[in-house]
Amino acid sequence: MTAPRTRTRTTARKVLGRLSLPERTYVADALRTETVGGVLLLLAAVAALVWANIPALRHSYATVAHFSLGPEALGLHLSVAHWASDGLLAVFFFAAGIELKRELVAGDLRDPKAAVLPVVAALCGMAAPALVYTLTNLAGNGSTQGWAVPTATDIAFALAVLAVIGTSLPSALRAFLLTLAVVDDLFAILIIAVFFTDRLNFAALGGAAAGLAVFWLLLRKGVRGWYVYVPLAVVVWALMYNSGVHATIAGVAMGLMLRCTTRQGEEHSPAERVEHLVRPLSAGLAVPLFALFSAGVSISGGALGDVFTRPETLGVVLGLVVGKTAGIFGGTWLTVRFTRARLSEELAWADVFAVAVLAGIGFTVALLIGELAFEGDTVLTDEVKASVLTGSLIATVCATVLLKLRNARYRRLCEDEDRDEDSDGIPDVYEQDDPAYHLRMAEIHERKAAEHRRLAAERAAGARHGLAEVPGGAGEEGGRPA
Repeated sequence: MTAPRTRTRTTARKVLGRLSLPERTYVADALRTETVGGVLLLLAAVAALVWANIPALRHSYATVAHFSLGPEALGLHLSVAHWASDGLLAVFFFAAGIELKRELVAGDLRDPKAAVLPVVAALCGMAAPALVYTLTNLAGNGSTQGWAVPTATDIAFALAVLAVIGTSLPSALRAFLLTLAVVDDLFAILIIAVFFTDRLNFAALGGAAAGLAVFWLLLRKGVRGWYVYVPLAVVVWALMYNSGVHATIAGVAMGLMLRCTTRQGEEHSPAERVEHLVRPLSAGLAVPLFALFSAGVSISGGALGDVFTRPETLGVVLGLVVGKTAGIFGGTWLTVRFTRARLSEELAWADVFAVAVLAGIGFTVALLIGELAFEGDTVLTDEVKASVLTGSLIATVCATVLLKLRNARYRRLCEDEDRDEDSDGIPDVYEQDDPAYHLRMAEIHERKAAEHRRLAAERAAGARHGLAEVPGGAGEEGGRPA
């Protein structure tokens, strides 16, 4: 007689569930920096719009933005706006490269099962806006050159919106937004490299590749010192710029080469140390300056009307607001529908929808792609920039309303995540399987119970004492019954 076959039960993987404590700590630190950078980005964008639209200052904005400097013999005699988009933005992409490497080595993208959700959501969140833009322009006889403009999400701007509206978004949703934006940045970089490279200077490209190889060898040999790497990075950037490939690709490549794991005797990996130094420079200087010289478009009633009537600009707005939302929400739903994953019990599909709307905020990379897509057509470039700002504003307002509707629920989730009743510095939700935690909590509850018993005994004794005094004197007046 054969023994009955035991049926193994597979546990469905939870989508957007609670993060591990180390991952939660990393996400909190990263988002704190991103949020500060996003607020600065927001201020820079507002300053650019004010500077470019006040009649007395408009001329000075154009003068400063188009002022050229740099060695012409090296092909680097560029305008200030050009230095901001090709030079300073390389610092931003360098930090993005480090973040991407960290996600691939130690973050959510390391585990293929966990990586499926943000990768599928990001791909759908880029394909849908491109499709919406293309269909809009085919129907309106517009130019399809700008199909890539609404594909990029600006994580810093999105997190700045979260900071401004004060929502207590749970860490799992914040991490999802952060990972989604990292994958989004990777594909945006590939789009820039593949679709916006017209001519190639193979000598300069070979020199850039050789410089990157030297950079990699120095890292592997453990050579340290900014005075070695910064000049080499500048040379690689200059060669990449002259090669015809967008210069920001050099920043990404160097960021991906940094080691993100620690070795014996190291408290932090080289990537962590470098990111700690570069991130404030990227968020506090490079990106705000790029915004200052890219967001300064002329705004008038007629210009805003053109945003919703011209197919190129309408395609960008619809791509950011409708395409991003449909793509990210649809990609997430399809992942849960056709895999063994399931949504965390603490969240609802309305939360995923709100984050998908929030991801429609496109700024830094969207503005950059807009400049590349319509290079040479100043009027259309400015109109596309205005449409990026308009679409981002609409997405901001819609996401704010949706998140505010669920803010009370988010606040309770965050309070549960942060509760530390045993005061050991670790939130209680991460110690449920630790016997020592339960022993500490038992002692705490016993002390509280003892205190409650003492107070109850005092009240009971007080009540008995009061009752004992009543028969002997209460109700009498002058020794006679009242």
